[in-house]
Amino acid sequence: MSVPKPESTAHDAVKPAGPGRPKDLGKRAAILDVAKRLFTHHGFDGVSMDQIANEAGVSKLTVYSHFGDKESLFSAAVRAKCEEQMPSALFLEGLKGDLREQLTAIARAFFALVTSEEAIAMHRMMMLPGTGDSHVRELYWQAGPQQVKDAFGEFLRTREARGELRVAEIERAASQFFCLLKGEMHMQMLCGMCGGTPAPGDVESHIDATVELFLRAYGTDWRAPE
Repeated sequence: MSVPKPESTAHDAVKPAGPGRPKDLGKRAAILDVAKRLFTHHGFDGVSMDQIANEAGVSKLTVYSHFGDKESLFSAAVRAKCEEQMPSALFLEGLKGDLREQLTAIARAFFALVTSEEAIAMHRMMMLPGTGDSHVRELYWQAGPQQVKDAFGEFLRTREARGELRVAEIERAASQFFCLLKGEMHMQMLCGMCGGTPAPGDVESHIDATVELFLRAYGTDWRAPE
């Protein structure tokens, strides 16, 4: 007499796929796309895993299978958004090129990221009282701003080792660079000013001035651009 197999449980579903059970990358991408949109507009507490599964066209067990839990999915969505506009290669491809040009490329990508519609909406959402708890804000910080700052810090260390920069405190310098880039424009956008988005020429002038100030402070061979 055969013994009936036990029914699968949610716990079973979240186990990592073993050999012969490859993950469906298309479903993972669909889940991430939906998660980025829903978390941006409704915050962490305003979105359920059922919602994400329904809009992605997959089962809830599939969502858990790919991401384990809601916190992991939220972190993955934030990281994916950062990677879209500031891929890891951005900090590596120009390491042998001109320092000013590389800093400018990083600055453009960062400014485009933090002033994107999704980033502005998420920033406003995270600042609302009662939106998530400190744990959720920590998840957001580690998956987004901290990840970008760490990658830029490694870039600065590499450039310093080559003698192009003199930076006593790498983390502080990285924070200064990104805070300078946000500047008044980012605050105006958060407040609904600038008519939605600043003029492209104003953005370029702001980025050039920020890179110039950074090189004046930390560059070992600073020269005014021609």
